[in-house]
Amino acid sequence: MKPIIYWAGDSTVKQNDITSYPQTGIGQGFSLYIKKGIFIDNRAENGRSSKSFIDEGILDTIAADIKEGDFLFIQFGHNDEKPDEERHTDPFGSYQENLKTYIKAATDKGAYPVLITSLYRRLFQEDNRTLVPDTHGNYPQAMLAVGKECNVPVIDLCSLSKELIEKSGPEQSKRWFMHLPANRYPNYPEGKNDNSHLTYEGCVVFSGLIAAELRKLGSVYEAILLPSDVEKENPALLVD
Repeated sequence: MKPIIYWAGDSTVKQNDITSYPQTGIGQGFSLYIKKGIFIDNRAENGRSSKSFIDEGILDTIAADIKEGDFLFIQFGHNDEKPDEERHTDPFGSYQENLKTYIKAATDKGAYPVLITSLYRRLFQEDNRTLVPDTHGNYPQAMLAVGKECNVPVIDLCSLSKELIEKSGPEQSKRWFMHLPANRYPNYPEGKNDNSHLTYEGCVVFSGLIAAELRKLGSVYEAILLPSDVEKENPALLVD
């Protein structure tokens, strides 16, 4: 039986539909990199933190369905930073404890948890060359520490995306995010300037970073991916 990849996360990961087009979650782009017959069950939801995702019972639905050999991709941080009581967590406290709850939900069923740090926000400084530092505070470092403690793989998308956005510069990277002119998309008649959420092209690029890191892990993580030569030929991954 082919494994299922479950996603637990927020709006940067969510499976979008026509009502929010052209916004696209990373989980959607990742489907381009996996072998046929491997299903993605994306349960990420807008605005959720590691805390609210648990409190609303969404993790429970994954725990009920996940089985041996499946994967649980865990990406939180954007909304854990928010000050409201329903979502806020402390990076080196409740956030880390929540991540361990996700890991346990997977390992209790013989599934493979993978931690993924948050996508970096596209916020350039006045020099238009470097990004504003630490757009996610201590949450990425806290996740990396949990991965090390629990011996669970961590894909540091935060650092990888920061590096790629800076390398690409403000103009090329803009097309990866929801920078939309007025009157082009019915869902956003007034346009939009959003440095957190992705277009389809952006989700393909950044999910490609995740695929590349999984390939480096080898073993079961590499086994779900298409051959690497297919990935390298994808023009969406090329940086001008």
